[in-house]
Amino acid sequence: MRVSNVINLGVKELRSLVRDPVMLILIVYAFTFAVYTAATVVPDSLHKAPTAIVDEDRSALSTRLVSAFYPPYFNPPALITRDEMDKQMDAGLTTFALDIPPNFQRDLLAGRQPAIQLNVDATRITQAFTGQGYIQTIVATEAAAFLRRYRAETVLPVDLALRNRFNPSLNKSWFGGVIEVINQVTLLSIILTGAALIREREHGTIEHLLVMPVTPAEIMVSKVWSMALVVLVADAASLAFVVQGLLGVPIQGSVMLFLLGAALNLFATTSLGIFLATLARSMPQFALLLILVIVPLEMLSGGMTPRESMPVFVQNVMLVAPTTHFVALAQAILFRGAGLSVVWPQFLALIGIAAVLFSVAMLRFRKAIAEMA
Repeated sequence: MRVSNVINLGVKELRSLVRDPVMLILIVYAFTFAVYTAATVVPDSLHKAPTAIVDEDRSALSTRLVSAFYPPYFNPPALITRDEMDKQMDAGLTTFALDIPPNFQRDLLAGRQPAIQLNVDATRITQAFTGQGYIQTIVATEAAAFLRRYRAETVLPVDLALRNRFNPSLNKSWFGGVIEVINQVTLLSIILTGAALIREREHGTIEHLLVMPVTPAEIMVSKVWSMALVVLVADAASLAFVVQGLLGVPIQGSVMLFLLGAALNLFATTSLGIFLATLARSMPQFALLLILVIVPLEMLSGGMTPRESMPVFVQNVMLVAPTTHFVALAQAILFRGAGLSVVWPQFLALIGIAAVLFSVAMLRFRKAIAEMA
């Protein structure tokens, strides 16, 4: 393998990418707008939920409960009647409707443990699941604070002191932005390398390469390093300007160590992109194969859901995926400030997986080139 051929072929790939406006727009979109929207619009977050309250008690405690619902979690609650409650929920105008019964304050002070009815529009499942817990906490907290004005405060034998590590304000944009950058590294690397090979096949330029004094290994390595370099530069720029700059997410660890791990992951995912491109005969086929591969890689790698909450079989199977180890080392470095002494097992796993994927992709690429010849 000649290094000069690998460099020249890689430069050719970069020039082809520069002339492809669709791919350039995709790269810019994936590492800017997609990252920003994923950080600011987290699906399971409760944000300005429409709320209505039926206040049949008209007491100091019920007024206190009404005033406890405020943005950004809830919209200011609308005071409605019992007859309006069902109509508004049927029309989809209200997600939560709280019915405070008559004599609620009097029964609470008398120790009768009165009940409050909460109606939830469960078709809005993400807000319903999160919001009902919020409302239960709000009602219990306000009722307990109200009772302390009339009764002696009960001192619990154990006091739980909460300390939120790595994200003290529980800001979901910190998690969403970084995870989206990690996901885009995998997605774009597979797309760019696979599209580069299929584009050459569709344009007929792969036959020109076959008559030149270059080997299949040089062709494949040139595509791997050039597309990996593009994604790595875009990843670093997204971390600096979007995640840290626009979103204000603090990065705890070494960005260079993270980029080193990203480079190893790119070595594996770009090889996977070459392998998928040799299986597909056209770009639509490649897109369908990509869906079958990228969805489990992103959903089961531990980025969206902790691996510990998955079935043991899925956890074991996903150990052969490079994204599993990349997500683990990225979260450890960027969130918790881990060093090489902590993440070296993930680095070794990525090296081994990348070597296997590169070898398999090389064998398949040689076979595909032989069939073309």
